[in-house]
Amino acid sequence: MAFRLARRGDRVRNMSFQWLKRYMPRGIYARAALILLLPVIVLQLVVSVVFVQRHFEEVTQQMSGAAAREVRLALSRIDAAQSRADIAPVTADIADYLAFAVKPVAPETLEAGNARAWYDFSGIVIIDRLQREVPEIAVVDLSDDRRVRLIADTRLGAVEISFDRRRVSAAAPHQLFVNMIFFSVLVTAVAFIYMRNQLRPIKRLANAAEAFGRGRVVPYSPAGSTEVRAAGTAFVDMRNRIERQIETRTLMLSGVSHDLRTPLTRMRLALSMLEDAEREPLEQDVDDMQRMIDAFLSFAKGDSEGEPEAVDPVALARAIVDDAQRAHQPVTLAEVEGAGEVMLRPVAIRRALDNLVSNAVRYGSRAELSVRLTDKSLRFRVEDAGPGIPSEQRADAQRPFVRLDPSRNQDKGSGVGLGLAIATDIARAHGGVLRLGQSDRLGGLRADIVIGR
Repeated sequence: MAFRLARRGDRVRNMSFQWLKRYMPRGIYARAALILLLPVIVLQLVVSVVFVQRHFEEVTQQMSGAAAREVRLALSRIDAAQSRADIAPVTADIADYLAFAVKPVAPETLEAGNARAWYDFSGIVIIDRLQREVPEIAVVDLSDDRRVRLIADTRLGAVEISFDRRRVSAAAPHQLFVNMIFFSVLVTAVAFIYMRNQLRPIKRLANAAEAFGRGRVVPYSPAGSTEVRAAGTAFVDMRNRIERQIETRTLMLSGVSHDLRTPLTRMRLALSMLEDAEREPLEQDVDDMQRMIDAFLSFAKGDSEGEPEAVDPVALARAIVDDAQRAHQPVTLAEVEGAGEVMLRPVAIRRALDNLVSNAVRYGSRAELSVRLTDKSLRFRVEDAGPGIPSEQRADAQRPFVRLDPSRNQDKGSGVGLGLAIATDIARAHGGVLRLGQSDRLGGLRADIVIGR
């Protein structure tokens, strides 16, 4: 019970992060940049919040409180005056000492609202503290970054008191932000340069592995950190072993097939001296053996014929269908979608499609070939009207020398079980895959060669 609950919890957590994966970058450089920038941005936000709380609030609160006490002192002198004309003389000494400017203003100025710039966050604290400490202050005008302008409602009417903004705000509070941003950008750039040097060997290894998966060998030498060098060395060793294995297989099958041709030729010469009634069945057996040898040679060659070149897949499919129709095979070109050229080995890919079409015609009453070309992939599809292959046997059908007697009528032609194996190898050599399924159009087997662009 606990195990099921744990697995259910894991599924819920995985589903909760599925939406986030769609927005994550896929490239290694983009992910490295995210790893570098995310901590810096978080650190900037934390420091900014702490700075705003400590500096803009606490320091501004203290400076605003001191200014409020000085304003109260000035207002007490104004209340002691006999008339509005006496305000300037009565407050002259204290205004000069506190660097205040005090003057009577029109009563309608009391109706003006508080003012500040949208980016002036410390102004919020200043306005709140001054009006809370000195209730006589009706208006706090901070629209001028250099001056603080207060309108107070006194016994003698509206009075304006103005003083330097530096009395209530710290000098150059933006310097911390400028320094943080500058040094963050500098440190991030330096870190990205060093990380790029570490990521470049990984990118080269990925390119070499991708090229080898598509049947191409690009120059590669291990470089980078110890772990990357170890992975690169392992890849080079693996590539060398695979190349030796392919070369050994090719030489073995080619040698065996070549050696068999000589006795087959002698058998043909000997059979030509027999009577027609006796010769025809034996010649049929020799022809079957010849086809088997040709299949061995095709399997041995694999995808080694030629270098990749720009090929029009639609023109290639049309040529295959035309050749099949000239041989009186029931093959048609069903669907063509897209246009353009793709880097392919034309001889190898044609052999793969010929094998698929031959199998479709052998085991079905008719076959259809279709092509679909998009920005991301190329798909060749061969469908037939035969019995198909059960889903549980499709993986075995792509293995060499496997013959599925129950699902495919082998009496319709001889074979050694290499047709689908050759197509699978060629598809993999192009960085693609051979997929088998059930044809919705014809009811038989559907074989798709899908190659990424």
